[in-house]
Amino acid sequence: MSSFFPVLWPLFHYILWGDATDGRIEKMNWNDYTAINKQFTDAIVDNYQPGDIVWIHDYHLLLVPQMLRDRLPNAAIGLFVHCPFPSSEIFRCLPKRKEVLRGMLGANQIGFQTYSYSRHFISSCTRVLGYESTPKGVDALGHIVTVGTFPIGIDADRVNIHRKDPAVGPKMEAIREMYAGKKIIVGRDKLDLVKGVLQKLAAFEKFLIDYPEWRNKVVLIQVTSPALRDSPKLETKVSELVSHINGTYGSLEFTPVHHYHQQIDRDEYYALLSVADIGLITSVRDGMNTTSLEYIICQQENQGPLILSEFTGTAGSLSSAMMVNPWDYAGVAKALNDALTMSSEDKQAKHDQLYSRVIGHTASFWAFSFVKQLMAELANAQESNPTPFLDVDQLVKKYKSSKKRLMFFDYDGTLTPIRKTPSAAVPPEEMLKYLQVVTRDPNNVVWVISGRDQGALDEWLGGIEGLGMSAEHGCFTKQPDSKKWINLTEELDMSWKNDVIEIFTYYTERTQGSFIEHKRSSLTWHYRMADPDYGAFQAKECQNHLENAVLSKLPVEILVGKKNLEVRPTSINKGEIVKRLLAAHPDADFVLCAGDDKTDEDMFRALRKSELGEDSFFAVTVGPPDKKTLANWHVDESEDVVRVIGTLAGSGSPNVNGRRSAA
Repeated sequence: MSSFFPVLWPLFHYILWGDATDGRIEKMNWNDYTAINKQFTDAIVDNYQPGDIVWIHDYHLLLVPQMLRDRLPNAAIGLFVHCPFPSSEIFRCLPKRKEVLRGMLGANQIGFQTYSYSRHFISSCTRVLGYESTPKGVDALGHIVTVGTFPIGIDADRVNIHRKDPAVGPKMEAIREMYAGKKIIVGRDKLDLVKGVLQKLAAFEKFLIDYPEWRNKVVLIQVTSPALRDSPKLETKVSELVSHINGTYGSLEFTPVHHYHQQIDRDEYYALLSVADIGLITSVRDGMNTTSLEYIICQQENQGPLILSEFTGTAGSLSSAMMVNPWDYAGVAKALNDALTMSSEDKQAKHDQLYSRVIGHTASFWAFSFVKQLMAELANAQESNPTPFLDVDQLVKKYKSSKKRLMFFDYDGTLTPIRKTPSAAVPPEEMLKYLQVVTRDPNNVVWVISGRDQGALDEWLGGIEGLGMSAEHGCFTKQPDSKKWINLTEELDMSWKNDVIEIFTYYTERTQGSFIEHKRSSLTWHYRMADPDYGAFQAKECQNHLENAVLSKLPVEILVGKKNLEVRPTSINKGEIVKRLLAAHPDADFVLCAGDDKTDEDMFRALRKSELGEDSFFAVTVGPPDKKTLANWHVDESEDVVRVIGTLAGSGSPNVNGRRSAA
């Protein structure tokens, strides 16, 4: 049966798959991959018990974490990716890139072999999905996913036992006798493109050319076991290159390369690693390389140097190995010469460091570390008093028993999802319908308090009769029964705008995809359409520039929003509007206030400082439960807010609590 494996495995190793242009095969493969992941999910759910830890492994099952999260919202789910994770520029070639990332992000913790792999994953999430990165990982719509580096080890004790097996000794003697008087370089790889066998042979030929004094004195024993996917072309190229080297540099008495394309038994394998003078690994892209670790264990007596490709997943852990770029044949050749001429003291020092690393970071240590951190993160989430998910039943009960109700809603990120371009945040019909229903209730006072300008709010929400609106973070208001906007900043000095425009223009010219939004009383610099990493960097630079050049001498403040910086007068904010409305309606016994960013914290602060009891107001932030907020409730996304309004309007489903967070 076909599957998506032939697509993912090459891509994760920086190779585009063979049928990349055939949409029919791609669709069939994806359907098979989804079905396989669902089968595993079904089996896990059937056997799951509360309190169990579910640990998913590798690229074969990347959709399982989210499939499980949908069915077991509170399960502790870990995912470890054993193979490399490519840079975002490569990963973006994947047709189902969003689905794969979302599937992975159903886990609480995702582990990779190296820091670079984890960094590539986080970058893919920000670039492909538009999610925010956090110091610990990724914020996936309120579900904080920890991303960490957990280098895998081997069972060092088992390897030590096997290498000392009585059957190994005679085989070691046989190899020494066969290659008496010769230095032995050993390589053992699967016959895969990414294992770098061709590069190894080419580098060995370069070594024989550049260092002719080693001819007839050094042999390369290369064992290539069959790969999961046969590659006759690669096998032919390897055989041809071996024949070329042996024909050019060999003789009747000397064969430079001894190539064995076969599986060798365990005793022969450990004997070969034990007698080697050099271990040579030239993978061009690799996850965990067990041969390098087993070689170190087997070299306790010989203490031969390890030459290791910098592109292996184990390279980051074995800093005392001789690192090489497998594409730099001259560099590998030099490393071979350096290893052959290395002093006994240097060999011992390098080996001692490598051996200490391997026996101290075993497979069991790796498993223990991963699970320990997973449980620690879950415990921290529970102990950090996260903002609880909105109790809709409690909300509805209070709503029905109240006589005077106030409702305040932010717009972007609260009533509608955040859009890359501000003009694209058109309100959905469903949301408009629900707002109209709750606004018509004579016991309700409903306001939208937004950072948008008057024109946008009039265009999108002006048709809702009885709706109050505040624009530009409280700078303008329009009463529910009025068509006229009131400017609360008429007497304020706006001369600061010229200085801010100059600074914003400077960064706009240097940040592709950014732009300036001009409002009557504020200025906003947006970088949502810029490169995520560079945009964030430029935003910090711009913020520092503003703080040094403007904030110190003018009565303005900087609001750091979602992919934007806004500068506004300090005397006006959303909290001031909430204070005025609370004062205008002292008989209010129910307040619902929802927002998603820092500007909305002013509203929550105003509610907390009011005379309302804790049971009378519902301050709801949109976002993860562990973000710092003055709100007493949270929901995951703007769609939840719309469903809440629908519930209050009597038109929607009360089941908003189907959150995906597992903390």
